[in-house]
Amino acid sequence: MHIDHINIRAPAELLEAEKRFFCDILDLHEGRRPDFGSRGYWLYSGDQAIVHLSLGDKLVETTNSGYLDHVAFRGTGLEQFATRLEQAGIRYSTNFVAEHNMTQLFLKSPTGTGIEVNFIDEAE
Repeated sequence: MHIDHINIRAPAELLEAEKRFFCDILDLHEGRRPDFGSRGYWLYSGDQAIVHLSLGDKLVETTNSGYLDHVAFRGTGLEQFATRLEQAGIRYSTNFVAEHNMTQLFLKSPTGTGIEVNFIDEAE
């Protein structure tokens, strides 16, 4: 089993900011989305739609999403990614996991969604 996608529901203005974030910062690209009769985007990594964005005006209370803390992605090009974050004014923190030779960057998307990006065999 593997994770198929995540879905983030947000008001129109925030939805556009979220789309720009995932495309500009995480290097996803907009692709085909079925006609669900509502507005939204499917954002792809390669040929897999891994982030779904849906139009919605109601904030889902944290009690409805349980204890979910963040979503993690695997990346390459740690230095370039950190530079991209800094140039965009996005605050982040780092952690190094020696056992896996992995550098982790933690940040938030415009909707406040916790994002972790892991870089294997790359150290700051």
